[in-house]
Amino acid sequence: MIHSAALRRAAVLAAVALLSGCAAIRPPGDTAAASLPTDATTAVQQHAGGAASPAATASWWAQFGDPLLPGLVQEALQASPQVTSAQATLRQARALRDLAAAGLVPNVGTSASAGRNRARNVSSNQFQAGFDAGWEPDLFGRTRAGVAAAEEDAAASALSLADVQVSLAAEVAVDLITLRGLQARLAIAQANLASQQETSQIAQWRLQAGLATSLEAEQARAAAEQTQAQIPSLQLAIAQYASALAVLTGRPPAEAQAEQLTPLAAIPKAPDALAQSLPTDTLRQRPDVRAAEARVRAALARVTQADAARYPSFNLSGSLGLSALTVGGLTGPGAVVSSLLASLSLPLFDGGAINAQVRAQDAAAQQTAATLQSVALNALKEVEDALVELRSSRERQATLARAAEAASNAALLATQQYGGGLVDFQTVLQTQRTQLALQDSLASAQADAAVAHVRLYKALGGGWQPDATSTATATP
Repeated sequence: MIHSAALRRAAVLAAVALLSGCAAIRPPGDTAAASLPTDATTAVQQHAGGAASPAATASWWAQFGDPLLPGLVQEALQASPQVTSAQATLRQARALRDLAAAGLVPNVGTSASAGRNRARNVSSNQFQAGFDAGWEPDLFGRTRAGVAAAEEDAAASALSLADVQVSLAAEVAVDLITLRGLQARLAIAQANLASQQETSQIAQWRLQAGLATSLEAEQARAAAEQTQAQIPSLQLAIAQYASALAVLTGRPPAEAQAEQLTPLAAIPKAPDALAQSLPTDTLRQRPDVRAAEARVRAALARVTQADAARYPSFNLSGSLGLSALTVGGLTGPGAVVSSLLASLSLPLFDGGAINAQVRAQDAAAQQTAATLQSVALNALKEVEDALVELRSSRERQATLARAAEAASNAALLATQQYGGGLVDFQTVLQTQRTQLALQDSLASAQADAAVAHVRLYKALGGGWQPDATSTATATP
């Protein structure tokens, strides 16, 4: 049976290419870019209104209007244990690449020895010094394939680092936006509490004047206490998100101080211009997809490396040195010694070990191809989900804004009319409860819309730029 690494690579590449229209894999040396399926590209274009360079969104977090967000993102990118771990993995992969590349060049060493022998009451000395060299010519590409695999592993590690940075920046932004939303809800609850306490005081005055019943006074007090009860839970959630931000930026949770996130800032909002600059080539702007592609190429290179073990291997070695019975004799003309050795080895019978290794690498290549397919499909799912979430949150926010405005007007009118005895107390209670509920929902919707923007930027690669991975400092 004739085994061909080229046929295996072609078979695996054909399988990988069937990514449900998601992406095309590039074999080594092929620079063709993957492309989005038409429906996904159209969906992004309809939302964004056009394509732009990912550099336009490279620092999207700086455009949300929160003064603390850019600093927190930079702290996280510099000090987060997640980034530190990914950087160490990258350094390891690059060291292994250099180790594999060392096999392409001869190795040269030096040695020196001194010995004393005694036989039949006769003693003799032996002194040696010299250089040794060895080289295995890579005639069938086994070593080069190993180097190619290590190169792709290093590239995948650099891309994984970029993916960690993209995810980390998005997580920091989501946590801060959620915290700002909680702060807005807390301010709303405190404002409504003040209004309800004022209403309760009016009810007490009317009770003393004989214009109201004890029932109305107790209902007013109950409404105020109910709103008061929401405040501690909101304060707890704010403290928890402050601790989460501390951990993301590489600091102990004990150092988190919610007060450091004050004075209160508005809920961050992405500018419309930023939404107009979303890149449409989703798969090519995601480091996790690129990393999965690199792992496929590494697996294919290992198939070639395993297949090359079937062929002969050559070894050249030699030495040049000095040998003498005395130290002074090392400088004599007859002390020079040299040797040259060439060897050839060819596997004849190995119990099927080479075939098993090739099959194992074939299976590994198929696994990485399946992983790439999963990553690509998940990337498109994240984009579609983020687009739907963003559209839904915008519509909900607009509706709630109108409803909250109307509820505020109604609550104000009801309070004024109750003070004048024109409406009953149930009307006041109902309008105040509606006002609090709608204002709270509006603050949540505003935070949800900002979070949806963040998730969309993350799904589209988070502003990561492919050329940044060469220095392993890709900024999401």
